[in-house]
Amino acid sequence: MFEFDFMRHAFVGAAVVSVLAGTVGWFLMLRRQAFAAHALSHIGFSGAAGAVWLGFPPLSGMVVFSLLAGFVIGAEREGERGIPAQRDSTIGLVLAASLGLGAWFLHMSNRGSSLATTLLFGDVLGIDVPTLEALCGVAVLCLGLLAFLGRRLLFASLAPEVARARGVPARLVSVVFMAVAALACAACAEVAGALLAFSLMIGPAATALKLGLGPLAGIALSVGLALGLSWGGLMLSWVTDAPVPFWIGLGAALSYALADLWQRLRSR
Repeated sequence: MFEFDFMRHAFVGAAVVSVLAGTVGWFLMLRRQAFAAHALSHIGFSGAAGAVWLGFPPLSGMVVFSLLAGFVIGAEREGERGIPAQRDSTIGLVLAASLGLGAWFLHMSNRGSSLATTLLFGDVLGIDVPTLEALCGVAVLCLGLLAFLGRRLLFASLAPEVARARGVPARLVSVVFMAVAALACAACAEVAGALLAFSLMIGPAATALKLGLGPLAGIALSVGLALGLSWGGLMLSWVTDAPVPFWIGLGAALSYALADLWQRLRSR
């Protein structure tokens, strides 16, 4: 398996994305922004289609579109208790507009079916060295911003009113975090595709939170599960010839189901 360059690139790329997905996904679930992660990965699809139409690498389009959407979502005015009053409505409208643009970009590029399949379901086995370098750069940037914002972000997520009273710039923190989430979603789409990047971002994090772990243990478990899903998906795909995103999505659902079962058994 590892005698081929494309498999080595795939495992390294999956590892980089898993660390990023597990960390960012934990904060997304803590802040109850799972729908935002779902939307950002789909919005990245439209950006990738636009980049292909203009002759640029798909990852660059994913990053630009996801970042713009992240800024729009994060900059929304807050309502009561620090929760944006129309957050889901804003996300839905941005998502609808971006998907319309994506369909138009595919039409203009004259590469509809094959390109759409690649962008929607990913091509982890097609990761080359420049893409791998770009993923590493995105991961370093995102994790660095999270390390800088970590305490403020955790405070604003758990107790937004108290955080604002203590002088935490909650809106700025929200905008920066959504930008980080947008970059993470774009990176995850390289492994699991725009449709199933959501499973790699949310599945492990939801499992960790379901078990009631603290921040450090929860993030560590989330990263570990994401890594297990991505690497396990690659190995199972090699053996069975089933797509990698299939195994990632199935594993994410199974891990959450097992965590839920464990909690039910403990409560009894």
